[in-house]
Amino acid sequence: MTRTIVITGAGSGIGKACVDLFLAEGWSVALIGRRIDRLETVAAGHERAFCVACDVSDEAQVAGVFDAIASRFNRIDTLFNNAGLFTPGASIDEVRLADWQTSIDVNLTGSFLCARAAFRVMRAQVPQGGRIINNGSISAHSPRPNSAPYTATKHAITGLTKSISLDGRPFNIACGQIDIGNARTEMVENLSKSAQAVGNTPEATMDVNDVARSVLHMAQLPPGSNVLFMTVMATNMQFVGRG
Repeated sequence: MTRTIVITGAGSGIGKACVDLFLAEGWSVALIGRRIDRLETVAAGHERAFCVACDVSDEAQVAGVFDAIASRFNRIDTLFNNAGLFTPGASIDEVRLADWQTSIDVNLTGSFLCARAAFRVMRAQVPQGGRIINNGSISAHSPRPNSAPYTATKHAITGLTKSISLDGRPFNIACGQIDIGNARTEMVENLSKSAQAVGNTPEATMDVNDVARSVLHMAQLPPGSNVLFMTVMATNMQFVGRG
């Protein structure tokens, strides 16, 4: 039976790399993102891809999208909760409330809403169960300066991951978190340019496809096994001792 994964933030970066790899590995893939044109470009030519535009911070949209995915593929085996953003960097006394709220809405509330919707499908489907993989961050452990909104949401994702893991035990639903450090994506490149602009040395980066392979490893585990936390990063990245 073909397995099905839902990937949020699928139109670019880590999400796109995961879509490409999972389709190549024979999975059916539901792509979620704000812009349907980007999703359709990523999914072009793949019959096992299903593109759905969605604002993950909107409760009604998320519920409708997961109903549509379950109807299309009959089940959801895995959710990769990947959608997220980094608002403009600033010292906490200069962070705008609007930027704080945007980070909470997308990075945290969006992950919660998608996890809740996927959990409901996984609990009800036969055979019961599935897997939820949350995209944490190195910032869930060791933040960059001037990143209070992003860092707060990523610390919260760790708590969400643990709670889902506990709630899922009676229903054969596993939950894990992948903490990613400096994959070469547009967001990381922008952060690197900002660092160079103030005279900091650019950090080491890694191929985004290495992240996709790590997500695939987590997703392919048998139901009785789970990677609760994984850190994948550029070998020379400043992580231990960063701050």
